Amino acid sequence: MKEEKLQSKIDLVNEIKEKIEAAHSIVLVNYRGLDVENVTALRKELREAGVGFKVYKNTMMRRAFNDLDINDFDELLVGPSAIAFSNEDAVAAAKILVKNAENMEALEIKAGYVDGKAIDVAGVEALSKLPTREVLIAQVLGGLNAPIQGLANVLTGNLRGLAVALDAIREQKEQQQSA
Repeated sequence: MKEEKLQSKIDLVNEIKEKIEAAHSIVLVNYRGLDVENVTALRKELREAGVGFKVYKNTMMRRAFNDLDINDFDELLVGPSAIAFSNEDAVAAAKILVKNAENMEALEIKAGYVDGKAIDVAGVEALSKLPTREVLIAQVLGGLNAPIQGLANVLTGNLRGLAVALDAIREQKEQQQSA
């Protein structure tokens, strides 16, 4: 019986470690005082954005973080803690949780983890203000496209000017021939 319980704890710690390693970013929150309706709405919004949201025992999360040599969260893993794993878009969890924390007093951001670095509440808020991956790609492509469009406009402008000049010469020659 004790061996089964120990094995289930080991499996749970391994599950948490796998989720941490697979995530682009994570956000730790305190959800004490949230009612079922708010938690359900929050989970739905996170799920739709491709963000996993799970409540684990603090000891299990602490063990998983420590096994991964992430010791920045030991003092934060007290009270009711939940963790959001952003697997697709690194800013999605931060955006949703910061927005909801503004509307739900009971939801408190504790910290985050992005690109192998722990970030504090201010870092999570800054992360939430970044544009999504798709918007960043669109901005980069727009920046790359602007010089090409400018060149195309210059070239078509020169061709247009040449066409107008040739047309004027043609009209002038026609007038000379008819006169």
